Amino acid sequence: MSGPVPRALVASVLAGLLVYVQPAGAHKTARTTGTTAAPPVPAGPSVPAPLPVPGPLSVPLSVPGGPGARALAYVAELHSDSVSVVDTRTNRVVGTVPVGDGPDSTAVTPDGSTVYVTDSGADTVSVIDAHRGEVVATVPVGDEPSRVAVSPDGRRVYVANVASDDVSVIDARRNRVVATIEVGDAPLGLAFLPDGSRLYVANAGSDEVWVIGPRRHRVLGTVPVGEGPTALAVTPDGSRVYVSNLTSGDVSVVDTRRDEVVATVEVGDGPAGVAVLPDGRRVYVANTVGDDVSVIDTCRNEVTATVPVGEEPNGIAVTPDGSRVYVTEFADDEVSVIGTRRDRVVATVAVGAGPTGVAITPAESGRPGWSARRPPFGGEPGGCPRPVGPRP
Repeated sequence: MSGPVPRALVASVLAGLLVYVQPAGAHKTARTTGTTAAPPVPAGPSVPAPLPVPGPLSVPLSVPGGPGARALAYVAELHSDSVSVVDTRTNRVVGTVPVGDGPDSTAVTPDGSTVYVTDSGADTVSVIDAHRGEVVATVPVGDEPSRVAVSPDGRRVYVANVASDDVSVIDARRNRVVATIEVGDAPLGLAFLPDGSRLYVANAGSDEVWVIGPRRHRVLGTVPVGEGPTALAVTPDGSRVYVSNLTSGDVSVVDTRRDEVVATVEVGDGPAGVAVLPDGRRVYVANTVGDDVSVIDTCRNEVTATVPVGEEPNGIAVTPDGSRVYVTEFADDEVSVIGTRRDRVVATVAVGAGPTGVAITPAESGRPGWSARRPPFGGEPGGCPRPVGPRP
């Protein structure tokens, strides 16, 4: 890599990619340590989404994992105030759902029935009924909601509010906030352990990850990581958390048994989104400044491939079978599709203006699409050789 990304550049990236800017000069700014956010990155011309279908989707949905089931990718479009729905079998947009101002990220419930979208400009979360393809509720949350995650049991939705330094907890049945958790400076990334016992929150402004016990919403600890942590990905066995550090240009590897960093992997410039394959053997990192995706081998914790993509890649998600990785490109208004067999781009999908977060319908019961044998919770990730000697 070419070196750490300057804080001023990170502020500009955050302003353009993560925080919605309101019109008429009354805008909010991203919060990063030691700098003031620069003006937002100008959005490129909007590329019309193919087959735009507002409201109900143009394809029938089936139960995730059932006969004829299809994995759908939900792409938040910051400047279009909409979510594009992409059929991952055909790589075509099959629906467009209008949402609130400045949609930034998406999350899908374990059963695939509901999609949650953070509206960063409206301080709300839009709730989409996936079967009807329309918003059925809008939930007020904290200031500038940036990231959203659904608990493994589907009962709670957690929203990182980057400007109010807290996490809103939504009751998924009643669609209302039932708790607020104070965390570090500028929370962005959110990720659960597979068993739901802990929630990890990346705080971009304080360079640390907070560990939350969801049962009582208590802070269990903090983990210092690299500079500007923005996204998290947990291995399927729950043994590791991969944290992308936007400013320092690396990824911190956190051991969840001890909640401490056990490795640091240098990747491309400005790592933002991060995702792990269902077998846990590779992690994909979208480098928003370097315009590429780094592929990390989780056994060796080193980059084994770099995949060029479009301009300003940001969000990233993996299909349930692990065969493809979807990467949003903020400046190109496109999504690149990477085939994981050869780690190269196999398709591009035109979407709305300013695509940011992306989430894909999970496999049946939240289980990985691959039938690869996995170690028990807390074991070595991805079937890596176990170290010699006693375990800590």
